[in-house]
Amino acid sequence: MKQAVEHLTDVLIIGSGAAGLTLALHLAQHCKVSVLSKGPLNEGSTYYAQGGIASVFDAEDTIESHVADTLVAGAGLCDEAAVTFTAEKAKAAMKWLIECGVAFDKDELPDGSIDESHYHLTREGGHSHRRILHAADATGKEVQTTLQQLAKEHPNITVLERYNAVDLITTRKLGHSGNRVLGAYVWNRAQECVETIKARFVALSTGGSSKVYQYTSNPDVSSGDGIAMAWRAGCRVANMEFNQFHPTCLYHAEARNFLLTEALRGEGAYLLRPDGTRFMPEYDERAELAPRDIVARAIDHQMKKLGADCVYLDISHKDSEFIKKHFPTIYRRCLDLGIDITRQPIPVVPAAHYTCGGVMTDLHGQTDLNGLYAIGETAYTGLHGANRLASNSLLECLVFARAAAEDIESQLSKKAQEATIPAWDESKVSNSDEEVVIAHNWHELRLFMWDYVGIVRSNKRLERALRRVTMLQQEIDEYYSNFRVSNNLLELRNLVQVSELIIRCAMQRKESRGLHYNIDYPNKQDNPKPSILQPD
Repeated sequence: MKQAVEHLTDVLIIGSGAAGLTLALHLAQHCKVSVLSKGPLNEGSTYYAQGGIASVFDAEDTIESHVADTLVAGAGLCDEAAVTFTAEKAKAAMKWLIECGVAFDKDELPDGSIDESHYHLTREGGHSHRRILHAADATGKEVQTTLQQLAKEHPNITVLERYNAVDLITTRKLGHSGNRVLGAYVWNRAQECVETIKARFVALSTGGSSKVYQYTSNPDVSSGDGIAMAWRAGCRVANMEFNQFHPTCLYHAEARNFLLTEALRGEGAYLLRPDGTRFMPEYDERAELAPRDIVARAIDHQMKKLGADCVYLDISHKDSEFIKKHFPTIYRRCLDLGIDITRQPIPVVPAAHYTCGGVMTDLHGQTDLNGLYAIGETAYTGLHGANRLASNSLLECLVFARAAAEDIESQLSKKAQEATIPAWDESKVSNSDEEVVIAHNWHELRLFMWDYVGIVRSNKRLERALRRVTMLQQEIDEYYSNFRVSNNLLELRNLVQVSELIIRCAMQRKESRGLHYNIDYPNKQDNPKPSILQPD
């Protein structure tokens, strides 16, 4: 039997995207930090984010305008205090990124030279001004690679790659009074064993849960791990019914998950039916610049109405050099697939993209569990309401990571709680000889979530989905109890848990609002409230 391994750290950060790395870099000046990454350090949603980060840099723009646009997109469910908090702290967060070395695009002067004094700001759907800082069409890659290089070089940051978090360790689970997080059990994928990480504070920055759906723009790691673990540890979750479906993902057999940034529409791209006619002006006066929920439902309606496999996104009427300069990643990827976006439209479909709900936190990222923080897409801060405004996602990661760092720093001088944590016990489990069960359940889950809990829902579909997910939970719990853990089993366990939370929140909402559309409740209610679930 392998010797039990226990790691000791001040702060354990589970997740290695913009939120996790920002928190790590701020805290590393004051304490020891361990960053857990399920795969390679850069394999998360941040790396693939294209559009940019919203912040008021233009003299003609205002924080009040950014707040107003966010509230409108959130369809009456945003927490205005969280929105104002985020918009007010946006510029400082962006300046920190710039100091870290993130190279955002600058304006170009008429003679073709670069204006070093002004950043190029683009505009995306739902924004009333140009306020999106970006690095061409690969902003997330620029942010991720810059921050991870700094993290790897910092002597107070330990990076643990290819580790899955299994579950949080709390005083309540150990039979002690009160409830505080003490660390986590983690699965070392290379050694295929469970290890223990003891920490004074734990932060969940594992991203969202869009992998519950068959079609998603997210990487494979987006399996709702942080949300599921926090729920099992006793934390409330909220607004899980609001899953943002990005309107424009490339529809091609060889291009799974490839996103086509909102900035394409911000720079003038049109959405077209297969016959070449536009349809967005028929749905909203903002046409292609309407918020994502409106655009995604319009595309879904057109595809069902016409029996079409996809619609088309066309920017070929713009200057070809402009397209190549502003969208080099998309241009090259599409060209590799035989699509020249300077000459022809791009086939697109909606796909699950962003989880607007999550683990409930305050403005410091603190959850219901003492010592446990949730930041980024894992968290429900109230910022996004019923629909996230474009380019507020990376911004939320930065702002709330800084806020969480300040809160944790203020508590570092306090005495740590003493507790003996037992090593992981797998003496009563065996290796599975039927991995096909996991694969089958995985496929079934993602398919019925797409069919029954997708862009358009109904009471009957939700009831059917809840019955299916309950059966799957029973089967997976039995499997989890009898066999050694694996990456696929851990992810499936979390996906099924998060699916149940999505369905229960959706059933709780007796209206249609933002990203949640139920044909049995097509109208909005007065005085809407967040959908909050409390563990038993």
